[in-house]
Amino acid sequence: MHALPEPAWPVVLLAIVCVVDAALCWKPVGFIARCFAEVGWPRRYWPMMAPIKLAAAAGLLAGIWVPWLGPVTTGCLILYFLVAISMHVRARDLGRNLFVNAIGMLLLCLAVFVFCFLV
Repeated sequence: MHALPEPAWPVVLLAIVCVVDAALCWKPVGFIARCFAEVGWPRRYWPMMAPIKLAAAAGLLAGIWVPWLGPVTTGCLILYFLVAISMHVRARDLGRNLFVNAIGMLLLCLAVFVFCFLV
């Protein structure tokens, strides 16, 4: 396992995706608000999603230079999306939100983890 990403560009790409996701969650756009509501995510917690996603992006970018921060942050994102998938399944939200958003992001995070830190 690598302490720093090799190559770094997929980590940067994942950080950009996290920033865009955070922007969409800042004042949740329609499809994100519906997703939160459909899985039963309490409305009082919605405002914390953007800062969490910005922190993930910051951790990914800092992890390009700080040993072990990149793989730890990527691992935390993998756990985040596993929890999101479980929430979708529990709520029987088995459509686009599950397959495109949660599973798609999980696969992206797994690919970055394997390609940048394991191989």
